[in-house]
Amino acid sequence: MCARAAIQATTLATVLVAVPATTALAATAPPVVASACPASQAAVQEFFLPADCADCWAAAAAAAPGAWRFDWITPAGDSAPLAAGALPDSADRAARLGFAPGHAPAGGRRQAMQPQAAHAPLAGLHMRVESGPAWQGYFATQLTLRLAGRPGAAKASSALPPGSTAWLALVERVRAGSDGTPVARALVRSVAGPLPLTGLRPGQAMTHLRALRWPASAEPLHLQARAWIEGPDGRLLAVVADRCPPT
Repeated sequence: MCARAAIQATTLATVLVAVPATTALAATAPPVVASACPASQAAVQEFFLPADCADCWAAAAAAAPGAWRFDWITPAGDSAPLAAGALPDSADRAARLGFAPGHAPAGGRRQAMQPQAAHAPLAGLHMRVESGPAWQGYFATQLTLRLAGRPGAAKASSALPPGSTAWLALVERVRAGSDGTPVARALVRSVAGPLPLTGLRPGQAMTHLRALRWPASAEPLHLQARAWIEGPDGRLLAVVADRCPPT
């Protein structure tokens, strides 16, 4: 196990031991201020904002109704106006979507939006994500996946392209009209992945458990755990979130 993974595993154990077993995950997490979550196969819109572009954050770039929204701030130096929200994983995410070197939305006064159309549900695949309350700067997050079918059956076709991976993230829901943004945003604050899916078998649950750190500049009451399946081309094939109010 690498040093980072060992530290993460130790921290996660501390998070889960520090709160009672009945409250370790989503049961006691405070309600997030948000509308009902989109369907897992709904359209996705990802906004990439360079940290040195305060005007990008102030722009009225609204997402389409019913779509999943992700706001990524790419680093552009410690003195950049949006440096507090910048995440190194943002540049990696942009690269996986195919932004050419030198054209990724970083270090320039512009933003980019990557739309992904809605698609058919992944056949036989069920996903659930849960999170625990904040504890000493960490959230415990858990992704559970299950393929329909009988245990012991041959690996089923779940419409997952070869090379697909799972990801976990903490997203801060920012209200329209607060923190200088005229539109509601879903700011990605912490990411864990890629998480392997090679052991997924019919009738058996696969669980990924990670401790995700939330930065001091984030508001923990507005944090939401999200998980997604990412295809080898970078497209998000399915997205789920916890603490979604009923429709």
